[in-house]
Order: sequence, then C-alpha cells, then structure tokens
Amino acid sequence: MMRFFDTRDTKPRLRHILVLSIVTVLLTAFLILFVKDSAAWVNLLIGFYYVLVEGLLIYSFIEQMRYNPYSYNTIYYSGFALFVLALLVFQITVMTNYYRNPEFYTGMQAIYVLSSSAKTYIFLSFPFLFLFCVALCISNIVLLQKEGKSFVNVLGIILSALVIGGSIFLFFRDYYVTGSQMEVFFHDLLSNVLACIYLYFECMLLGTMISAYIVTRHVPEYDRDYMIILGCGMKKDGTPYPLLKGRIDAALNFYEKQKKVTGKALKFVTSGGQGESEPISESRCMKNYLMEHGIKEDEIIEEDQSTSTYENMLYSKQKIDEENKEAKISFATSNFHVFRAGIFARRVKMRATGIGAKTKWYFWPNAAVREFIGLLSKHKGKQAAILIGMLCVCVALTLLEFR
Repeated sequence: MMRFFDTRDTKPRLRHILVLSIVTVLLTAFLILFVKDSAAWVNLLIGFYYVLVEGLLIYSFIEQMRYNPYSYNTIYYSGFALFVLALLVFQITVMTNYYRNPEFYTGMQAIYVLSSSAKTYIFLSFPFLFLFCVALCISNIVLLQKEGKSFVNVLGIILSALVIGGSIFLFFRDYYVTGSQMEVFFHDLLSNVLACIYLYFECMLLGTMISAYIVTRHVPEYDRDYMIILGCGMKKDGTPYPLLKGRIDAALNFYEKQKKVTGKALKFVTSGGQGESEPISESRCMKNYLMEHGIKEDEIIEEDQSTSTYENMLYSKQKIDEENKEAKISFATSNFHVFRAGIFARRVKMRATGIGAKTKWYFWPNAAVREFIGLLSKHKGKQAAILIGMLCVCVALTLLEFR
C-alpha cells in the first residue's frame, strides 16, 4: 500500500455503504415481520452485509491513503473497519449456533446481537484499552516529574479515567434487569445509546492511532524539491531544544539520503516565528543549526512569521510558490504531530508528505492524546452526522428487538 501513498487524484466515496445499509435494514425487517421461519435467511443476509461492508471499508481506507493520507476519512474507515470485523465474528458465532440449535437461535437472535454489539465490542476491547490507559498514566507521571505540573501534562490521566470509568459504568449498567417489558425496553435503549456514543469515540481513538502510525512510518520518495521544518521551542541562548533538534536532524537525514540515492538536492524551508520569550525566531534558530551542519545559506528559505501549524503550512507554501508552484514538498516534524500537520497542509491546498522525528517515550503518549483531542475539535458537523446516524440505527434496532 505504501508504494501508492498519496498518488491518487480523486476522492473515494462511500455511498455504496449507505445504500447497502438501507437495503439490508429493509430486507431484514421484511423477513422478520412477514416471512415464517426466516431465521436462516436473516442470519445469512446480515452476515453477507458485514462481509461487504468490511471489504468496502478496507478498500476505501487504501484508496483514501492513495488520495490523501492526512484525512479524517482514514480515521473513520480504519476505526469502524475494526468494529465491523468484530460484528462479522459475532455473526459467524450466531450462525454456527443457529445451525446447531435452530429452535433457540431465531432471526431475532441476530437482531439482538446487532443491537447490543456496541456493548459487546467495548467489553471485548477493554483489556487492550486498559493496558493502553495504564501505559498512558505511567508516561504522564514521568512527564510530570520531568516537565513539571500543568493541565496539558495530565490530559492522558484524565482520558484514561474517562475510558476505564465509562467501560465500568456500561458493564454495571448492562447488568441483568427485571421488570415490565416497557421497563426492560427503556433500560436496554438507554444502555445501547450510551454504548453507541462510547463506541463512536473508541473507534475514533483507535482509528487515529492506526492512521497516525501509518503516516509516521511512511518515508517519502527521494525526489523532493523542498523540505519544510516545523518550528517549536528553543533555549534562551537561541539553540534548539531536543524536540526541535530532532525535527531538524530528521530533515537533514532525509536530505543526505536523497542526495545519496538520487543525487537530487533540495531546499529547506525553516518555518516558525519569534515568541515573546525567544531571543530569535524559530526559523533563524533552525537556519543556524542547518548551516552549522554544512547546509549552504542559499539552500535555506526562512519563514519567520508563523505562530501555529496552520500558519507554518500557509506561509511556507507562499514562499515555495514564489519559486516553483509545481514543487514536490515534504515536511519534518515530531512523529506524534505528522498526521495533524498533514491535515493542515491539505487545508492550505499543499500536497506534501511528512517525516516524523522520534521523541522520548514518556512524551509521545501524552502528545498523541493532545493530537487526538485536537482532531476531535474539527469537522464537528461531519462527526455529529455520523454519531446521529449511529444513534438512529441503535434506536431502530432496539425497537425492532422489542416489537
């Protein structure tokens, strides 16, 4: 797949899944309501639906990577592909049990499995999430010891508490309940709705981790014309902190490998303004470091006005366009920041691939959480539409189960 990274010019669409879902829901409802002994057909229909949806999600994920790897769509496709894969496994279990005991496993059993699938998936994935949260808390404790107390440095602990607390709450909420059919219905409906909301954010978290990992591991082709280096903090003497030094070293390493492999030189764009407590601009700090490591001054373009990642990309693009509007561009930043930086590059209509510099083990998890929260704050309309759609399906399935 990596060979085709960022090579496609048209965006993949997922209308087929919407049409397929509507047709499957209508056919399933028809079979249950109007066809006697429909269990076998219902189970086969739902199983076939999962296979098709899983295939479409994987195909769309690969095609999205070819079109734009720095996209929210890659998060949705990868995160929900894991969930649909779990649904397929659940359905295979139901179908196997049906053929062993057809009198007990009716068509409604498949509906029940589907309506409670969010809770089941959350419970099954809990061990992985628990280990992730433990590792996140450990890294935050080390970060607090080394970097000092701040709200940013406890984000991982807060997220871990929410993840584990939410899972435990859903487990006890789903505990066996008695009462009238109406009481059981409202209990199950509320449990399913809460699980559906939790599931959405879990899929987003897992999808972000998968997408970020892939773009971080990717190495651009050695045919670049420009390499943008994204700035961050420096010391009081104007030299780079290890985090910034890592970004510059990653860019230098790529520069040297490109010259060795293809013989083609590239220009550096050092991007970063001057903060109130900084003696010089981040751009000048990076330029000085590059020149100390043998890079000629005419191979460096300074961009010293930006104050955010978005401005890094916008102003750097303007500098590059002045020389070559058809240039092949890459950018260097910290590994946890590659995915979101790539999103900003596309937002300013710059097609660029990133390389990630390694960071200390205790810094990466918390920084990844910040990136995840930053990603969640964007595209609220699209996220709301997907979540509302999931909730509508959840309510419809619960109603069908208690018809």
